Amino acid sequence: MMEETKLTCFQRRYLMDCVKRGDTLPLQCYPTSCKEPAPAAPAFSPAVCQPSRLSAKPHLRPAKVCQAGDAYTREKFKPQARRDLEKEKRRLQNILATGKDVVECNVKQMLVQTKEEEIPEPDRFEELVNEVQERKEFLAEMEALGQGKKYRSIVLTEISQKMREMEIIDKKRSEEMREIMTEDFPGGKSFFP
Repeated sequence: MMEETKLTCFQRRYLMDCVKRGDTLPLQCYPTSCKEPAPAAPAFSPAVCQPSRLSAKPHLRPAKVCQAGDAYTREKFKPQARRDLEKEKRRLQNILATGKDVVECNVKQMLVQTKEEEIPEPDRFEELVNEVQERKEFLAEMEALGQGKKYRSIVLTEISQKMREMEIIDKKRSEEMREIMTEDFPGGKSFFP
């Protein structure tokens, strides 16, 4: 933002120093003088209006408070089996009977097939339609709250970007459909002009 507002190096340094100190940013930043203008006499008490600053010293809890909580109680150790012994027995029986580990191969193949079937590829066009709808709803909520002017340009820009991406996807799909249609007709003539 500083580059966009074309601030001088001095102004940038001055603003960064204000931020590091936790002070409020000045309303005016003079470009060439290193002297700060004399502050006007405040009509209010600065101690009342400014939030309390965090101290450099961390706030430590007393030992009694820590010990009163559950921080020092240990959970009882409960041993659990690391492997299924029945499964291991069946596997060993199959290896001795057939010479192969048949059950494991079938299980792995079935897991891979079910995973591929369960995960359908999300349609980007549908995602974009949902995103545009969400942004319209957000803008309507903000206008109802009286904040419409603040967000209108941002939301409309995002909607136009989504619409542009939808147009690109639509053009690709129509080109693919035309290619499929030209392949189906004999002589390479297309149904479409």
